[in-house]
Amino acid sequence: MRPLKMEITAFGPYAGTVNLNLDELGRNGIYLITGTTGSGKTSIFDAITFALYGSASGKVRSAKTLRSKYADEDVETQVSLTFEHKGKEYTVKRKPEQMRQKKRGEGTIKANAEAEFYAPGKQPLSKTGEVDDAIRELLGVDRDQFAQIAMISQGDFMKLLTAKTDERMTIFRKLFGTDIFSRLQAALQQEKNHMEREFNRIDEAIKGYINDVLPEDERKLTVGENVELITSKLEAEKAEEDK
Repeated sequence: MRPLKMEITAFGPYAGTVNLNLDELGRNGIYLITGTTGSGKTSIFDAITFALYGSASGKVRSAKTLRSKYADEDVETQVSLTFEHKGKEYTVKRKPEQMRQKKRGEGTIKANAEAEFYAPGKQPLSKTGEVDDAIRELLGVDRDQFAQIAMISQGDFMKLLTAKTDERMTIFRKLFGTDIFSRLQAALQQEKNHMEREFNRIDEAIKGYINDVLPEDERKLTVGENVELITSKLEAEKAEEDK
């Protein structure tokens, strides 16, 4: 996923509308956001994560707290993000739950969270749940995984390095699309178990046949030893008949 452009309104420290042409960062895939404390670096992370997943990049901040305290009451908080993924462009727009002025009369009213998603060749989605599902399916990672592998803020990369093995495996499996190999491994293991059961069944059957033809004191030999013993006896009997 490569961000192309983003429009932020009444979000974090940005009271008005700010347009970021992220396409100018290039196509190298790794970007560094720097600046002094309070300059809005984390807010850019928050805006991207909020646009995609409806929540901030950090777990401390909730979507309800993302509205700028400097914004005018008649300006709604919203984020629009256009990004490229596997050669196609997508746009997602979101508004958090917030208080806004009534369209009629005075006072404010609580407005529910809103989301829109535009994918090439498909009908736009306008239900929050549908947008959430579409983004997770498209990118292959959820919000927590995205925060660990796509945008590393203030040492959060250590969370991935110190995560449990199963958690890291899940993240990398989704990131690199290796589910097919996991399914192949599971299928091979199932086939191996089936063949082992079939081998044991045949082995027990052979032992049963051998026990029917050998004296009791020779039944403790292995299948291979028993087969060799029977073969040698048959060869000896045939040699006697040929004399």
